[in-house]
Amino acid sequence: MKSTLKAIISYLFFLVVTVSCTEKITINTGETYVRFVVDGHVATDTAAYEITLTKTADYFYNAPSPKVVNAKVMLSDGDTNYTLHETEPGNSGIYTTSPSFYGKIGKTYTLSVQLADPIGGSGSYSVSCALVHVAHLDSTKAVFHSEFGKNGAWEILAYAQDPANEVNYYMFNFYRNGVLITDSIHKVRVSDDKLINGSYFNGSVLYLNNSRDDEKLVPGDRITLVMSGITKEYFDFVQQVQESGFNIPFFTGPPANIVGNINNSGIGFFAAYSNSYASAIVK
Repeated sequence: MKSTLKAIISYLFFLVVTVSCTEKITINTGETYVRFVVDGHVATDTAAYEITLTKTADYFYNAPSPKVVNAKVMLSDGDTNYTLHETEPGNSGIYTTSPSFYGKIGKTYTLSVQLADPIGGSGSYSVSCALVHVAHLDSTKAVFHSEFGKNGAWEILAYAQDPANEVNYYMFNFYRNGVLITDSIHKVRVSDDKLINGSYFNGSVLYLNNSRDDEKLVPGDRITLVMSGITKEYFDFVQQVQESGFNIPFFTGPPANIVGNINNSGIGFFAAYSNSYASAIVK
């Protein structure tokens, strides 16, 4: 009995000592290494293209990512140099081309940035992306499937002749009555042509949830499908972002090692691509 009581007392003493010997530990979740971020593209359409420059922030930074202002931004296709201007000098961090700018197929576009204040130990960054050809999009069509989901779904079909003898990479965007529905990188669709190489393509490229007001179609709606020719590097980048759940623009450091194309340890992607359009009226 005495030995049992002694064992119980010893056990209780052990618990008291163990519980009392705890120490509060503060984990530093702030980002110690700030990185430069690029988000933007140019394409074959004539437009004023925006390049957004920001930098990463601490883990608990509860605000849009810090803007990179007063930078000198240049774009070159190897023959011509273009100067980009900040939309609100010293405030926006958004740099635009002239409204008359358009990309040319076969050119490689290089974006060069000189910073007013260094980020990540570097005051200059650059990135290049080739602008590749896209197949001609002949037509598009929306087909309703009542058996998909609670209120059905719309299947968006594309019709185009895929080039043979090479792997091509495509991105698809979608407009309803002139309003972009695929308005984030998570909504666009990217694909390669490994299964259809050289064939005439007449398959689905997007599905729209008819239960969502921002995706629902009604008879008479005008739909426009945009098929873009993109590089393998941009194809890989979009897939990585979609699989990780990470958003663009970048608000903090990425949860996964997403591979962009910015030098000097910058993150993000500068893309160049060609576009082909097809429109139809929902029946």
